[in-house]
Amino acid sequence: MNCLDYFYFLLGRKDYSTSELNKKGREKGFEDGDILKAIAELQNLGYQSDSRLVASLITSSMGKYGKSVVKRKCREKGIDGDLFEEVWEQQYPETESGEPEKLDQLKAKVMRKYKIEDWGKVDPKTKGKILNYLQYRGFKAFELWQQWQREPESD
Repeated sequence: MNCLDYFYFLLGRKDYSTSELNKKGREKGFEDGDILKAIAELQNLGYQSDSRLVASLITSSMGKYGKSVVKRKCREKGIDGDLFEEVWEQQYPETESGEPEKLDQLKAKVMRKYKIEDWGKVDPKTKGKILNYLQYRGFKAFELWQQWQREPESD
């Protein structure tokens, strides 16, 4: 099996970044020149695209994780932070004004999960759990907490 066929096999199962393909090719014992040629061929045919992979990761993570977690996932796949920012801006050009619906959904979810009726009367233990929940998902927990306390209850 040559390098290009191996990459076809891999990409038939899931998307890989250029960095991941490069690493897998080296692990399989292919020459660097063959790896680079195979990756270039795949990109020319449209079978491999780092920006498409980033867009897919962003889409699949929205509503579950914040921007920083998605960016970290991309970094783990060897994708440049600048490319991530570029794709993020393309998908969410007005991040601040496009986010309120998602944040309202998140707020409603947190209120249901932790049985919150009044943000001013949350006990410290529950507040800690909520802040951890938000931070783990990559949100700016303290900013969200303060924002939610200031907002009038719409329910």
